[in-house]
Amino acid sequence: MYDAEIYRADLLPPDLTILINGQGMQTVNESYRQVVLAAFLSISIAFALVQAGAEPEEPEVILIDENAPSHPFPHFWEKMFGSGRAILTLRESYRRDLRDVKQITGFEYVRFHAIFHDEVGIYDEDANGKPVYNFSYVDQIYDGLLANGVRPFVEISFMPKKLAAHDTLHAFWYKQNVSPPKEYAKWDDLITLFAEHLVDRYGIGEVSQWYFEVWNEPNIDFWAGDPKQPTYWELYDHAARAVKAVNPRLRVGGPATAQAAWADAFIKHCVDHKVPVDFVSSHVYGNDKAEDVFGTSENIPRNQMVCRAVKKVHDQIQASAKPQLPLVWSEFNASYKNEPEVTDTVYMGPWLADTIRQCDGLVDMMSYWTFSDVFEEQGVVKQPFYGGFGLLAEDGIPKPAFAAFELLHHLGDERLAIDSDTALVTRRKDRSLVVAVWNYAPPGGPGVAKTLTLRFKGSRARHASISRVDGEHADAHSMYEKMGAPRYPTHAQIAALRKATQLPAPEDRDLRNGELTLTLPAYGLAVIEVK
Repeated sequence: MYDAEIYRADLLPPDLTILINGQGMQTVNESYRQVVLAAFLSISIAFALVQAGAEPEEPEVILIDENAPSHPFPHFWEKMFGSGRAILTLRESYRRDLRDVKQITGFEYVRFHAIFHDEVGIYDEDANGKPVYNFSYVDQIYDGLLANGVRPFVEISFMPKKLAAHDTLHAFWYKQNVSPPKEYAKWDDLITLFAEHLVDRYGIGEVSQWYFEVWNEPNIDFWAGDPKQPTYWELYDHAARAVKAVNPRLRVGGPATAQAAWADAFIKHCVDHKVPVDFVSSHVYGNDKAEDVFGTSENIPRNQMVCRAVKKVHDQIQASAKPQLPLVWSEFNASYKNEPEVTDTVYMGPWLADTIRQCDGLVDMMSYWTFSDVFEEQGVVKQPFYGGFGLLAEDGIPKPAFAAFELLHHLGDERLAIDSDTALVTRRKDRSLVVAVWNYAPPGGPGVAKTLTLRFKGSRARHASISRVDGEHADAHSMYEKMGAPRYPTHAQIAALRKATQLPAPEDRDLRNGELTLTLPAYGLAVIEVK
């Protein structure tokens, strides 16, 4: 209710003052005064909008024609996830989070750095410089993934200390060595014995379904070869040939670059030098700069950068001598920084849905970086909701992005054409429709609500079930802030946060004359099943 005492009769238009009484507001019945003032405020706002040339916003109408053109819609965005480095996979917290994400997405592959890090213990040398191998932790790492129904997307990295040409340590907390090898014969032997061991342990029928990606982001500070590109080609050539020599059914690829770089040159190199390649991989983040990705001075919005970059590489593959090569986008997210207002909030729902809409048809598989905040690139996690990349915060607390993946998993496997950039219309095998709609706004602002009317044509559907992720649904981050952002939440607080992220039962609505109208708050995502 408005506070009537802050208004004065001399501020009202004359007709309204007379309507109250000739002596001002003091003697008017309080209830009546509140009604009049509320009406006056509404009229004033409407008058101001007219003066400004604005009109009340009509609902956006989205026409959904069940007979519209359609195409297959594989769930490319949820087949693979990234995670913290290899050794972290041995932790129960990592495996718990993996199981939780597997349950809502059914994902098939996980990618992580540093299977060759010294903490994994795979490579050593004796006093005479003879290599000594130990696959104990490697086995525990991959056994744990397979036991939970997920296969490795093997990133071949980084350089064991005693195999490194230089002691070149990366800035990450776990100080991986990014040097080239001191002897390529020993690098070849490491790759060969590693691949042979995996085939011996798991069988070629299993390992042939894995991927072997050579290194991580060699175009930036994850590779100390100089100059970067030709020295990476040398590293890749040796690794790819060694993998294929073990068994030609094993899949190998690269260049795993940051900022959508090198793909065209990489394919040309492999063709010109007859080097094996089974897929192309690259990375980009929503806040990457156009200068770094495209060499332009454009200001590309965060919700367009990822798919603009994917299309760049997709088109390069199509124009190459190997246009059939699959494109695996082995890292993406809305931010490569720790931005709590981005990766921890409901912003991620519309951002993810819009990214799926734009990237459809351009990529074979995308790997969201990451599924869990069991992650230590900047050191030991200091508190939940610090802007980490994961779908689950510390203590296994699901973020809004987790709920967004859960909802979008329900989309069908056939996409129908519509004239809208804020919706996806899909169909399941049982012919029922599943629609995603969202209200995107840049992060950090209040945004505005948006009303949509879905108008169904050629459909016998009568009922809709609506599930949402927004500030009122599955938003643990807001609750955490209201708790005072405790650095070390109590068990009771953790339980409350986990409960807050549980999606409520869908809202059931009847369609009226083949239409459904709903309002989305800023950063709102809704998935609607129509039957």
